[in-house]
Parts: sequence; structure tokens; C-alpha cells
Amino acid sequence: MSYVVGVDFGTLSARAVVVRTSDGAELGSAVHEYAHAVMETALASSGAELPPQWALQDPADYVKALQEAVPAAVSAAGIRPDEVVGIATDFTASTPLPVLADGTPLCALPEYAERPHAYAKLWKHHAAGRQADRINSLAAERGEPWLARYGGRISSEWEFAKALQVLEEDPEIYERMDRWVEAADWIVWQLCGRETRNACTAGYKGILQDGRYPSADYLRALDERFADFAETKLSPDPAPLGGRAGDLTPEAAAWTGLPAGIAVAVGNVDAHVTAPAAQAIEPGRMLIVMGTSNCHVVNGDTLAEVPGMCGVVDGGVVPGLWGYEAGQSGVGDIFAWFTDNAVPPRYHDEALARGLDLHSYLSALAGEQEPGAHGLVALDWHNGNRSVLVDHELSGLIVGMTLATRAEDVYRALIEATAFGTRTILDAFADAGVPVTDLCVAGGLVKNRVVMQIYADVTRMRLNVIASDQGPAVGSAMHAAVAAGLHPDIQSAAAAMGGARRDAYVPDAAAADVYDILYEHYRRLHDHFGRGGDDVMHALRRIRPRELAHG
Repeated sequence: MSYVVGVDFGTLSARAVVVRTSDGAELGSAVHEYAHAVMETALASSGAELPPQWALQDPADYVKALQEAVPAAVSAAGIRPDEVVGIATDFTASTPLPVLADGTPLCALPEYAERPHAYAKLWKHHAAGRQADRINSLAAERGEPWLARYGGRISSEWEFAKALQVLEEDPEIYERMDRWVEAADWIVWQLCGRETRNACTAGYKGILQDGRYPSADYLRALDERFADFAETKLSPDPAPLGGRAGDLTPEAAAWTGLPAGIAVAVGNVDAHVTAPAAQAIEPGRMLIVMGTSNCHVVNGDTLAEVPGMCGVVDGGVVPGLWGYEAGQSGVGDIFAWFTDNAVPPRYHDEALARGLDLHSYLSALAGEQEPGAHGLVALDWHNGNRSVLVDHELSGLIVGMTLATRAEDVYRALIEATAFGTRTILDAFADAGVPVTDLCVAGGLVKNRVVMQIYADVTRMRLNVIASDQGPAVGSAMHAAVAAGLHPDIQSAAAAMGGARRDAYVPDAAAADVYDILYEHYRRLHDHFGRGGDDVMHALRRIRPRELAHG
């Protein structure tokens, strides 16, 4: 018997899982909550206020997770540490940070501890929107060939926009950093002592296509000081997923309690690494990772241009296939916003009396309704729109409310809105010649049966549900097994170690008919407000109290 460890670094915590390489059995797990969580309103080191749309993390929390979660998971598994043959990690993305040549984060240097731009910028840091707009407009003006591979727009969440923000707002930090590295690669660097760049983040978040980054001439046109960014602060040689990045160093062995010298796999992204765990890697089989946001991943045999996609990368999900990605920047976060801010006290009391959390109670009430009964249509843009509009300035909308509208009505309308957002993505792929023939779902929201059934009804597709509750960590463990040589490739590892419940949710024909009609109304709102038909959303998002005070 041999075992591997997968570590999934999420938004608020990291989870380590010990997995048997022969059949994917999960033997033990442990979770470590980040001490600094997400810094969105204030910098922890100084208490200084952060501007709107910022989201920072302290990479020291990532190392602490290795020190705490990995030994705890091995202990829970009841195996000897020397039976572990490999370790692999996955991360949220794009979550880049500035470091020195030896990998030291700038925020770890005393002189930069109170400088916000010295910290890791979490995936949901959207404050680089202005820079992203310039990247997009200049690329379109020049006819840059790589732009079409990202659906025509680069996101403010990604590497280049965030790096350009650092340059423009804190040039000293930009000049001091030797490397601009994704946390997915930085944590691997800490484990094996070697800097690597994985093909997934380099392609989807770092604009690396056909072995090339955007040209120095293009970058110079953005800002003279930015001309050598790709050449000096990134790496042009990404490593394939499932490859061996190096060997576990003695220092990292002491952190984790694992044997020095075992395989450390190349880094990966949380959604993409989940696809093998769900056995969703065949062309046309889409995986939707459903949590705070949705990420849609599907492989294809051929290259196509899908408007509004987050990217298409050769080998971006599994080697040998074109990996496509799309996503929704707010799903579970939208439901949480509603329960945290807009639900009357009596619902809290009733949920408590029934021994339910508020989400479960509202879901139960919403599940009793017939499709269309509440008379509402919503737009799921509370955190902007990732696909297919790629516009983080957009905001949410609910149409049809009356004095009779109840909390469960709005809750169901928000669920339906996110499902309509997924259907919009599926339509975009089909129209571009990349049809999705199969849906598999993973993530925290798969536990909500009402949400799952609505998604099945809205998309008119059967939903397969990943067998594991720890999809990203198990997917990482599979890549560790490949890196350690226990499986020849990720396809073999997925066949032996992955799994999903087939046809767990089947669409109801009558409900689907109603949703076809409601979807038409959703698309009318979507196209009107999202494609320049009305600038009110952008105007409202940009209003600041000081502007109102001055008329």
C-alpha cells in the first residue's frame, strides 16, 4: 500500500487529505483556518483601511496550514508518515504575490509589512479593474492575437492587471520584487525549493499562449516601466500538470512530518484539479465547481474561440487536450449576502425552532414553490460578471417585487439567476462549436438538493455529482500519485482513484418548460444591461459619497 497527500488551499482555510493510490480511498483529513482570513477592509499588520474591492492574504498562513493540517491528516489516517510517497497542492487563482529571488514574500520584510501591495492579492481582489480595461482596450486596438483565447477580455482578477496595479500605485514594491508568482506555484516552491510555473495558471491567468507572453512592445505601450514584466518577473517555461516539481526539502519535511525526498507535484488550480477527481476529463464532459463562485471546466479535442470564456489552454486541465474555463464570480456568496442582510427576524427564529440553519430553512421553503410562482427574475451580478460579459462593474438586479414578495421568493429567484448564468455559459460554448454533453458538479453547494434540482431543470441536463466531498484535495492527491510514478498519467489516476454518482439529478420536464420562458426574460435583462444597453449599473457602482455631497 502507498499513500499520497493532497492539500487544497481555499479562500479561508486549507484542507489536507490522505488518499490511497490504488483506489482513491480517503483515509484521513484535517482543516486549518487562516489566521488572517481575507483582508478586505483593513490591513492586519497596521489596521490601515483598504480601498473598496480589495482582497489580500498573508502567505504566512499558507505555510502554517502545511505545518498544522498535513500532520493532523496523516495522524487521522492512521498510517506511518514514511508510507506517504508524494504530496500535491492546489490553490485559488489568480492569487499572485510579489517575492524576492529566493521566494521570500515582500510582506515578510519588516520595511514592507505595512504596504498593502506587498501581500498576496486573492482571486476576488477586483481593484485592478481600471488596469484590466486598459489591457483589453489596447489589445483590441492592436489586434493582439491572444485576446480571442480569453473570450475577448482579460479579467481584473488575473496576473497582468494586478501587477500593473502594483506598478502604478506602489512602484517601489514593483521594482523591489524579483518575481511575480501565483500562490499555487509559490507553495510548491516552499515545498521543494525550486521555482516552477504550472501550465494551468500560466495559461489561464498569466496570458501564456503558444509558449509566449504578450510582447514587450505591447507591454511598453501600456506603461514604459512594464515593458520587461513578462521577461523578468514571470517564467516562460510552464511545467505540465502531474509533473514532478522536485523533492520535498528537509525544511518542508519538518513542517509536514513527511519524509524528505518524496515527490512534490507541480501546482494546480482548485477547480481544474477537481476534474479528474470527478472523472470529468473526457471532451464535452463539463465540471462545475459550485461554491462561493462557480467555475466551469471542460476539455475539447480542438481549439475554438468562445466569447466571454476565461480562457482556453493546451493542457490546461489534462495534458493532450484543450482545456476551456468559464465562471461566475458570485453564487454561494450571493445566497450568503441575502441571508446575512435581507432576511426578517422571524425566519431566523423559525429556522432555529426547526433545528435548521437559515440556508437550509429558506431552501426548504423555496423548494415547495412551483417554478415561476414567485413572479421574479434576477440577475446574478452581485459580484460582477465573469462569464460571458467579463465585467466586474456590473451589479445585481431583481425584477418583479411587490409588497407580497417574501424572503423565500427572493432566495429562490437568486438560485434561479445563478442557474440561468450557467445556462448562458453553456449556450456560449455550444454556439462556438464546443458543445457540452455531460454535466458533473462538485463543491459545497452540491449538498443543497433544491439548488441542484433547479440547475438540472434550468439546463435541461442530468447532473452527475462527484463522489468525494473533498474534490480539490483528492484531485491534488491524484496528481501526487502521478508525480510519484504510481500512475502513468492523470487519466489513469482518475480511472482508478476518482468517481461520481451518475444521474444524481434528472430534469423535470414541466419545470424545464417554465424555465425556458423565464430564461428568455433573464436573457433580455442580461443583454440589455450587460452589453451597453443601459449604463445605469456602471454609474451606480462608481458613485461615491463624496461625489454625492458635491452634487
